[in-house]
Amino acid sequence: MIVTIESLARLPGIGHGFLTRRGGVSDGIYDSLNCGLGTEDAKARVMENRARAVRAAGLRAEPLNTAYQVHGRHVLVVEKRLDQDDRPQADGLVTKTPGINLGILTADCGPVLFADAEARVVGAAHAGWKGAVGGILEATVAAMETLGARRGSIVAALGPCIGRDSYEVGTEFPTPFIDQDPANARFFAANACRKFQFDLAGYIAARLEKLGLAAVSVSGHDTCALETDFFSYRRKTKRGEPDYGRQVSVIGLT
Repeated sequence: MIVTIESLARLPGIGHGFLTRRGGVSDGIYDSLNCGLGTEDAKARVMENRARAVRAAGLRAEPLNTAYQVHGRHVLVVEKRLDQDDRPQADGLVTKTPGINLGILTADCGPVLFADAEARVVGAAHAGWKGAVGGILEATVAAMETLGARRGSIVAALGPCIGRDSYEVGTEFPTPFIDQDPANARFFAANACRKFQFDLAGYIAARLEKLGLAAVSVSGHDTCALETDFFSYRRKTKRGEPDYGRQVSVIGLT
């Protein structure tokens, strides 16, 4: 039901978890731990699933705070509970307030959780390719620093996301990455269809490594390939399904 990363799990006073799709109350295409309020799933089921995610991560029994994610680089400093019926637009959330549980929703994009246990500051970022190129990771770390975190003390972990073998992209797709840095060509491998396989996890990890953090870890799970464990937008698209569930990644101060 939950994936944890050792570098985060051993930090005192921090609870976290990358939830799978298992262990919830939803059914059908949302089977079973769908935590996406933007889906057509029943809200009562989604809210129960979110409560289960909070408990599984060992966080305080407080509601989960998520934003309306838009693949951008805006980061919110969360000091009080966010209205989940009118969620603010953001792709990064940071807090130093105990009981403010942060959540990131994904279904192939990269969920990244951050923690500075010394400063007691945590953060979460939604890093699809657009957000990663646009600087959401750097913006999240910068927002944590405004709350007293030091990047040399921040531990970051990338959770389950689409894997390179599942992520075929067109010939034009690498252009913004290579324009940004020619070394980014290493994240694209040509395939037999004269297209490319993109290593999103590798790219995100490389961006994180450049920030000089205390530690960077990667879960290594492929959300598209592991159907029984994860929701996947790409898998849904290939099958022509009407909607798809979202798994949640959570972090907070315990």
